[in-house]
Amino acid sequence: MKASFATDPARSRGRLVPEEESSFRSCFQRDRDRIIHAGAFRRLKHKTQVFVEHEGDLFRTRLTHSIEVAQVARTISGALGLNPELTEAVALAHDLGHTPFGHTGEDALHALMVPHGGFDHNAQAIRIVTALERHYAEFDGLNLTWETLEGIAKHNGPVTGDLPWALAECNAAFDLELHSHAGPEAQVAALSDDIAYNNHDLHDGLRAGLFTDDEIAALPIVDAAFDAVDTAYPGLDRSRRRHEALRRVFGVMVSDVIDTSRAQLDASGARSVEDLRLLGRPVIAFSDPLLARLREIRGFLFTRMYRAPSVMKIRAEVTQVIEDLFPLYLSRPELLPGQWQAEIAAVADETALARIVSDYIAGMTDRFALQEHARLMGGA
Repeated sequence: MKASFATDPARSRGRLVPEEESSFRSCFQRDRDRIIHAGAFRRLKHKTQVFVEHEGDLFRTRLTHSIEVAQVARTISGALGLNPELTEAVALAHDLGHTPFGHTGEDALHALMVPHGGFDHNAQAIRIVTALERHYAEFDGLNLTWETLEGIAKHNGPVTGDLPWALAECNAAFDLELHSHAGPEAQVAALSDDIAYNNHDLHDGLRAGLFTDDEIAALPIVDAAFDAVDTAYPGLDRSRRRHEALRRVFGVMVSDVIDTSRAQLDASGARSVEDLRLLGRPVIAFSDPLLARLREIRGFLFTRMYRAPSVMKIRAEVTQVIEDLFPLYLSRPELLPGQWQAEIAAVADETALARIVSDYIAGMTDRFALQEHARLMGGA
């Protein structure tokens, strides 16, 4: 049973290029399916989450992370009476704009792009789904609905001040009302992202040997989870004990978001999705006590995982890959593949060329960036 404030596909604001909608799929189901079939979505298979893709087959990549986020988001959305297809579409698309090497690659590319408007992975996701995916006869991009584009652009909240250039271009053509909060489905996708990485980064950090079970068992939420497992299953082997504990941590976060958000939705008095957009604050949230505990977990992960010496060594190496490739392509754009040459021939200035180079590098997978660096730089 859908809530009155769920986003109704029958009342969608439509697509930039009008299309006849499917007779057997809602417009949001169609958006989700187009995202799954996009080349940028497939490339997430070989893009870093925390560990560079080649470091191990069992670590999360951007693709497996996105799938996990979508699963969590669909569960929460259904429990709250929201639209699960829209929620899933936003969740699956939220990381499409990431560069190779995750946030490290993004930081490096942004620094190089500062003279040309910078780089932002959320804005790049919008650019991908509105311009860079070029498969359809009648339009560039995926021609997603207004609601899905809004969710991708604003799932982390209103976008104010100077807009990233890629987002500004889209917004000029299709006003996403960036000053307001996104609908509740996009807010669910954002919190599901937090839930997924809080859980799987603990798991991947353990697998990488960056910390031990005993060390994370001292963290809030995790401590009670291990205690519950040890009480229910004394003597359980380490791998199963770890999995059982972390799935309980996962459950605590999901349940907290559902309970807290349900209370906030009720208290808001909202009767429509527009009421929620104009409320001036998000309604999908963790409770304050749980949020404080999660900050402690994030602090632990920052120190012991994201800034671990072994991770920092790889960060420095892959930063150099981006820093070498960008100026090389900028000075020798003929090195880009043939399908990019028509765009290059039409550029009017260095900024236009830099943005083409940025698009090309941002679309690379980890392995392709490393291979191209080795080929073009002679192994340097």
